[in-house]
Amino acid sequence: MTSAASVLPAAAAGKLGLDARTVARARELAARAGGPVVELARTHTTVSVERATLRLAGLDGADAEGIPWVNRLVDAVADTVGLEHGVCLPVWDALSGGRYRDLTDLAACAAARTVPFRLPRGAAARAAAGAARRAVAGGIGVVDARRAERERMAGRWGDPPAPWIYLIVATGDIHEDVRQAKAAARGGADVIAVIRSTGQSLLDYVPQGATREGFAGTYATRENFRLMRAALDEVSAELGRYIRLTNYASGLCMPEIAALAGLERLDMMLNDSMYGILFRDINPVRTFVDQRFSRQLHARAGIVINTGEDNYLTTADAVDAAHTVTASQLLNEFFAKEAGLADGQLGLGHAFEIDPERPDSFRLELAHALLAREVFPDAPLKWMPPTRHMSGDVFRGYLLNGFFNLAGALTGQSILLVGMMTEAVVTPLIADRDLALRNVRYVLGAAGSLAEDFRPAADGFIARRAHQVLDEAVRLLERICDKGLLEAIGQGTFGGMRRPAGGGRGADGVVARADGYRNPALELLEEPQETDGDTSEAT
Repeated sequence: MTSAASVLPAAAAGKLGLDARTVARARELAARAGGPVVELARTHTTVSVERATLRLAGLDGADAEGIPWVNRLVDAVADTVGLEHGVCLPVWDALSGGRYRDLTDLAACAAARTVPFRLPRGAAARAAAGAARRAVAGGIGVVDARRAERERMAGRWGDPPAPWIYLIVATGDIHEDVRQAKAAARGGADVIAVIRSTGQSLLDYVPQGATREGFAGTYATRENFRLMRAALDEVSAELGRYIRLTNYASGLCMPEIAALAGLERLDMMLNDSMYGILFRDINPVRTFVDQRFSRQLHARAGIVINTGEDNYLTTADAVDAAHTVTASQLLNEFFAKEAGLADGQLGLGHAFEIDPERPDSFRLELAHALLAREVFPDAPLKWMPPTRHMSGDVFRGYLLNGFFNLAGALTGQSILLVGMMTEAVVTPLIADRDLALRNVRYVLGAAGSLAEDFRPAADGFIARRAHQVLDEAVRLLERICDKGLLEAIGQGTFGGMRRPAGGGRGADGVVARADGYRNPALELLEEPQETDGDTSEAT
């Protein structure tokens, strides 16, 4: 009898002739490296996971000081009986007596420290768990309805062909963002990303309501999500194509923002397994626990995640560190699939960040881009424009962005972030975005199906470089397996950032689960779901 391994072809399909066994080995190593981290996530909870569960159960709003009710309620439970068994058992046990009208009333009383929380046992625990499950199931039902709504709208208005053109708005004022987003959609953008206010990832609460005073971005709030989604639905109907919306599910409130994204029908979310650790110094354990829960929500909501490997190349050399991008993509893929995401939801990130003064820089960019495309053939890759080497010379910047767009066309990228020639100079004006969109439209229109004709020489520079980066990624993953992923992160393996497992912000919000821990959101998200169609997106 012939085994599957023995009939595996020596080379994977594609233009680079990648060795299929090497690619399989890389995935096997990523799973080995990520396995202990998944087990860590399965045995811990965080304050944000518990707050997200309450949001799914319908708890919304904030007190007079702007502190969300979910924060007030989780903090009160933690201070009274702890979170080792989850927030739901003590909360729905307290509600069962009829003393409190609803979750909001309970949260207000809990903030005043007048609620005698207890950890119920026996029949009382079963009753509390059942009531919590019914409440959370209502929120999951809304997420399911929003996903079906997206599918109906995309079916009605149609999807643009790949690559989807992805454009950022970042004024700080949600109402101005709405105006600029509509203008961008009319100018050809397919995805609008509302970049988040500087520092929000370090807030351990989600601000409430519409906001007009963000810094270099706009606060991610439920109301801001709702306003932008409504505006893009309006312009989608006008243009006859479905315009997608993205925001950031990262930082200390990653699970909560993921829940709000599902409830308000966002389509993409920035959601990287290590970004918060490396670039925001958030505790590694907190991040990995939160990212698993958030990705389970994204999987259920049909949201495409965008990972953040492009950020590594802003702090490390894009040639020397190319293999760390591939290794991180493989880890992100493993964590995402373990959480239930499909290939069509994996917007793995990579970037055009090689120093343009380096000889053969464009050939190197093509090698890295094509490698990602062929290692992850079914993923909607997100291709990021140059930022690190943008000098303020807008003419040079416009040319570099043209080369970036051409690389995207040649290598079949799925999501193309619009590069701004005023990068590193000013926050882009509408006129800047219009010129950038013209650049994209010209290059994509002129290139047409040029990717069909682009075939690097089998033993040429591009193919050799791609093989080299893949081999280096495998060797890196082998070393990570030997020492452990948390130790590797602590030693500065990714992006040159050293983040020890015991350090970072938010560590005090991590709790080891006790026997008998109950979280109906996790239970519902981990139950098998019937699917009636392909979940792929921009492939």
